[in-house]
Amino acid sequence: MIVAIVGRPNVGKSTLFNRLTESKQAIVDETSGVTRDRLYGKSDWSGKEFSVIDTGGYIRNSDDIFEEEIRKQVKIAIDEANLILFVVDVTSGITDLDESVAQMLRKANKDVVLVVNKVDNNQRILDSHVFYKFGLGEPLCISSINGSGTGELLDKIVTFIKDDKAEDELDIPKYTVVGRPNVGKSSLINALIGEDRNIVTPISGTTRDSIYTRYNKFDHDFYLVDTAGIRKKGKVTENLEFYSVLRSIRSLEKADVCLLLIDATQGMESQDLNIIKLIQKNKKGLVILVNKWDLIEKETNTSKDYTKTIQDKIAPFVDVPIIFTSVINKQRIHKVLEEAKNVYENRIRRITTAKLNEVMQEAIAAYPPPSVKGKFVKIKYVTQLNTFYPSFAFFCNLPQYVKEPYKRYLENKLRDHFNFTGTPIQIYMRKK
Repeated sequence: MIVAIVGRPNVGKSTLFNRLTESKQAIVDETSGVTRDRLYGKSDWSGKEFSVIDTGGYIRNSDDIFEEEIRKQVKIAIDEANLILFVVDVTSGITDLDESVAQMLRKANKDVVLVVNKVDNNQRILDSHVFYKFGLGEPLCISSINGSGTGELLDKIVTFIKDDKAEDELDIPKYTVVGRPNVGKSSLINALIGEDRNIVTPISGTTRDSIYTRYNKFDHDFYLVDTAGIRKKGKVTENLEFYSVLRSIRSLEKADVCLLLIDATQGMESQDLNIIKLIQKNKKGLVILVNKWDLIEKETNTSKDYTKTIQDKIAPFVDVPIIFTSVINKQRIHKVLEEAKNVYENRIRRITTAKLNEVMQEAIAAYPPPSVKGKFVKIKYVTQLNTFYPSFAFFCNLPQYVKEPYKRYLENKLRDHFNFTGTPIQIYMRKK
């Protein structure tokens, strides 16, 4: 589920975002130019997980166009999010901009929670009653700066999370094609499903704009999640980057494996790296497809050199299949399917506790965790957790002293001994 935080500037959207996602740094600045990956975070409450979008980052800092920019953001949030948190500021009461946003939300057929921020004393609770005027239900009072009321807000949010699996959806892998505009996503989908129409069964997806296409031939059976070309580009020109992040998240969340297309003639760009970060945050499988490889001069740029360049950019998550394709010429299309299937199997792979300990205790003995303040960390045993992606708990006496570099060492050893190519691994240090 995607939860979007909307509202005019300076009502505390970013602070609320930080609070919900438990991130430590400020997310937005009042000027534009906020990085895309900071707009997006994951949150979980009562065992339910959801995504949070802060829409505040893309308003340009100029009074005369505030309203128009906010209008565009709210429109996109209404289109793409499942739940909207409309944040207002109790200290300034109702402003014209608030009225404008409220009017749009009243017309939209979307779930809205009215959040009154900066309520940190009893007088302000009384002041919050003015917001009943919006007709958007009971205002929920919080103070995002000190956290009061955010527990009640989270309780409210999780009531909107439904098990949205389509009734006629089979329990088979879901591969989502992602990437920047014009890299060949639609061409890839057409190349895969356009040959024999009788093998595809379009069913409506769980979201308004995702179409699941069943692919069942050549010993493959999966859903291809197609979100390409749904919306006219003219509608999203102004907020293209914000929109593309939302769209990427929407399509990512339903996927088991993401097929990331990059344009061989342009190389790996910042937006591709942002999509990879989203894939890692969501713990999805990844296959990188370098499309339009037929346009590259092979004498000057070999696939080995190109692979090295990509790995340098995506480090430390380099254990990822990279396939050089030309979708238009149908080069290595079936190799794409083979790798996607392998990555899906790697993502659901289970390792027995006995085998894990046999391998990892030897690696830990060869290179124990560094001592901190004269204290030595002793890792007793390791087990794989029952999650939908590879995650491992290492039980030790002082988990707080195990730092990221050593966790990376443990992850590399897991990858050396077991096949987890293409899938992120999560390492947890737990108290014995």
